[in-house]
Amino acid sequence: MMWRLALVAFPTVVLLIIPGLMYGRILIGLARKIAEEYNKAGTVVEQSVSSIRTVYSFTAEATTMAKFSAALEHSVKLGLKQGLAKGLAVGSNGITFAIWSFMAWYGSRLVINHGAKGDCRNRALGSGLSNVKYFTEASSAGERIMKVIRRVPKIDTESSDGQVLAGVSGSVQFKGVQFAYPSRPATFIFRDFNLKVPAGMTVALVGSSGSGKSTVIALLERFYDPLAGEILLDGVDIRRLKLKWLRSQMGLVSQEPALFATSIKENILFGKEDATMEEVMAAAKAANAHNFISQLPQGYDTQMSGGQKQRIAIARAVLKSPKILLLDEATSALDSESERVVQEALDLASLGRTAIVIAHRLSTIRNADVITVVQDGQVMEIGPHDELIGNEEGLYSSLVRLQQTARATEVEGGTSSSAVNDITSYSRTGSNGSMSRRLSAASRSSSKRSFDMSADGDDETSKQPKLPEPSFRRLLMLNAPEWKQALLGSLGAILFGAIQPSYAFAMGGLLSVFFTNDDDRIKSNTRTYALIFVGLSILSFVVNIMQHYNFGAMGEYLTKRVRERMLSKILTFEVGWFDEDVNSTGAVLARLANDANAVRSLVGDRLSLIIQTASAVAIAMTMGLVIAWRLALVVIAVQPLVIVSFYARRVLLKRLSAKAIKSQAQSSKIAAEAVSNLRTIAAFSSQDRILQMFEAAQEGPRRESIRQSWFAGIGLAFSQSVMHCTWALDFWYGGKLIDEGYITSKALLQTFLVLVSTGRVIADAGSMTTDLAKGADAVGSVFGVLDRNTRIEPNDQEGQRPKKVIGDIDIRGVDFAYPARPKVVIFRHFTLHIEAGKSTALVGQSGSGKSTIIGLIERFYDPLKGTVKIDGRDIKSYNLRSLRKHIGMVGQEPTLFAGTIRENIAYGTEEATSAEIEDAARAGNAHNFVSSLKDGYDTYCGDRGVQLSGGQKQRIAIARAILKNPTILLLDEATSALDSQSEKVVQEALERLMVGRTSVVVAHRLSTIQNCDLIAVLDKGVVVEKGTHASLLAKGPNGSYHALVSLQQGNRGA
Repeated sequence: MMWRLALVAFPTVVLLIIPGLMYGRILIGLARKIAEEYNKAGTVVEQSVSSIRTVYSFTAEATTMAKFSAALEHSVKLGLKQGLAKGLAVGSNGITFAIWSFMAWYGSRLVINHGAKGDCRNRALGSGLSNVKYFTEASSAGERIMKVIRRVPKIDTESSDGQVLAGVSGSVQFKGVQFAYPSRPATFIFRDFNLKVPAGMTVALVGSSGSGKSTVIALLERFYDPLAGEILLDGVDIRRLKLKWLRSQMGLVSQEPALFATSIKENILFGKEDATMEEVMAAAKAANAHNFISQLPQGYDTQMSGGQKQRIAIARAVLKSPKILLLDEATSALDSESERVVQEALDLASLGRTAIVIAHRLSTIRNADVITVVQDGQVMEIGPHDELIGNEEGLYSSLVRLQQTARATEVEGGTSSSAVNDITSYSRTGSNGSMSRRLSAASRSSSKRSFDMSADGDDETSKQPKLPEPSFRRLLMLNAPEWKQALLGSLGAILFGAIQPSYAFAMGGLLSVFFTNDDDRIKSNTRTYALIFVGLSILSFVVNIMQHYNFGAMGEYLTKRVRERMLSKILTFEVGWFDEDVNSTGAVLARLANDANAVRSLVGDRLSLIIQTASAVAIAMTMGLVIAWRLALVVIAVQPLVIVSFYARRVLLKRLSAKAIKSQAQSSKIAAEAVSNLRTIAAFSSQDRILQMFEAAQEGPRRESIRQSWFAGIGLAFSQSVMHCTWALDFWYGGKLIDEGYITSKALLQTFLVLVSTGRVIADAGSMTTDLAKGADAVGSVFGVLDRNTRIEPNDQEGQRPKKVIGDIDIRGVDFAYPARPKVVIFRHFTLHIEAGKSTALVGQSGSGKSTIIGLIERFYDPLKGTVKIDGRDIKSYNLRSLRKHIGMVGQEPTLFAGTIRENIAYGTEEATSAEIEDAARAGNAHNFVSSLKDGYDTYCGDRGVQLSGGQKQRIAIARAILKNPTILLLDEATSALDSQSEKVVQEALERLMVGRTSVVVAHRLSTIQNCDLIAVLDKGVVVEKGTHASLLAKGPNGSYHALVSLQQGNRGA
């Protein structure tokens, strides 16, 4: 008979599946949109925290908070929709009760008309449908994964098609090449580019930023294909060659070498996987790296952590034994001494190979066989150095003169022309003066210390600060504005808690009805219970919407409030706090994202679950004791066994899941490095090596997964066994009570179903204790941030708020060490006076303390001893944000934020008019190039200004400083990363900006500071010399400044 019931009931399964699938997709879509919106807010945080000095310097904390709040507002709106959708999704499960109503009515007809047995075989057909959402999510994720796997790249490294040349001489030719980057198809880099590189020769590419130099290397490596034209290797179009083989013939060394989080030896082996240790050491020697590696505690097994990366990258390229060597700005980010050592290694590596060299510093390529001048995607000049320098009207000669402006006066008795010849005949063996040797020794010792200090620093910074005890009362107070939502949500949770025991009570009554022989009674009672099921269905739908929407609203507003307060507090912390590893940009981002989400879950999902569980337990126990108190006591007594078994299983599965995620950490790290260093992997054809590393990292998780499967299976078997054993006891005792006449079969069924179903609810709620613990940790972390007292209060209400600053700076008797490295003392009793309205240059080797002085003037840090005074007043006595309004800073790496050019120039000065912004841009030599852009000042800069060249970004940064109109101007390596042409334009803008202001200039390129009123030479935190450019040079070869000039020029006879 039951086949009729099954046949009728089966179509109703669709009614259970469709709402779940529909709302499941809606929830997944909303979750994705919320993640995207928060990513925008996260971008604001990431840019601000990683550029905290710029934010503080321009007192742009309020601007940052406004952007962050605006970005979060969109997340909140989507979160409210998600709460409503979740309520609808969970509420739609109430249709189960409506289906039971129909099945109860139809079942009664089967009993009356067809003599069906009133047993318990009509169990819920949809009991397994709670897992449907997981299949939906898995299918959605699988669809995205398969899309990536099936995609055939336009430039396929795994393709077996293509030629392999028998012998490669290394000649390269570009013929009529037309190219635009896929991300900017309307902006052509090359239109008809032609270049020939003879085999075995070194060809240098020079030109201004954006001229297309680096694009040449990208096209030759086939990171991109040209839109038209050909690129030939030994006369064969490289598109006809096997790609992996082609890249194996080339070695790439770029400005920022991509090294992986593994040992030095493993990094070098990327060049040639099957190389012996002897070959690795030989490559390191060729790269001038063997000596410093040998001095490290673990030698070639040392993990890389900064320092001599460039030489490791060169060794990697040398080990590859490439026919063609590609050098893209390989020394531009180094100081003079490091550049000399690396340049020697590059010269050695280039011998006997075709080499294509891109360089900003023209002195590094004067020995190239051929120098090619590229401008606007065209080859404008080509020839050897001597030939090109002889053409005084030529572009190359002009670039050299720009880079060596006024160098003639730097060498005693020299003329302009002879100075250029001296400089351009620079010998790479470097100066043999005592200062040079001293600086070289210092460089080596400091590089060795950098590894030691890194180790020490890790120990210190790894100590986590003790978090305050979590205060849930205080947390709820943060949610006080949402008290109405709290009341409505709690009411919904209480009512939903009553639904489960009410359903169980009605189900027990319904089942008992089918065992009677009175047809009229069956009809009457069935109708009653069917209506109860319909009512439960409607109630479930309404109260779930009420519960999830209101608790969702509470969670969303709390999350927004917590994130805003945390970031607002973080933006008051001293710069030293951000220097700690535990407070890195990524850590701050994770704290804002994860802690706030954990707190949201605590107040939203968890609080609602606690309330509905408490409601269900209270109602179920009351009902059970009223219906059959003897049986209820037994069922309640054994229920903890069921609860504990289910709880233990759920906790076990959660812990296993967390362990599985942790075991995947190494795999994730390798994957992240592979994505971020994709060009390096492609250039060295190291895809297989990365995959091997990834597979090796996956072996542990695979074994762990198998182990977990056994634990999960045993856990399920145990919990099910305990549950059925307790049921057997309940029914045995219930039968005994029926036999003795204490209860009826109806009371047995109702009491049993009410209490057993509620036991599962308790087990589900109990399994969230680990989530509560995480939530408690998150609450402690949140209040740990909110309660922290900053060491440098930026908005001290009692501090002096100067309306005008003269600009006299006096640093007296200062002792200083960075908080992150307290054992490394930068200054001891340091004293320096900077006159108001004058320009003071700070020069010296890396690590001498130049940039530290700027940090002290900006009060990014406070000295351990001594004072820093501005206008005779200790800067600690000023209101810091008021003081910083009078200080402008332009750094080496200009920090632009995602937004328009107009917004970036007005950064920190939002009240500026369009006319003021344009005037600042004109003064910063930026107006012309901005006006030439399609959208002018409304052109989007991209994240960190990626849409602009280095010179353009720097001019925007200068315009921003001009608009601020500061009395004190701090220039920290403001032109060191620019090519000659960009440097000239930027330097002109800087000199205009410096007029009439107190200027402190830090520079590696000494030609940029020769006009300063005072030059102070620093060595190991001490001012060893000071004076004007001419007076310091007059001291001759024994002078420290003269030694620096000679070292930079590489002129032995200086």
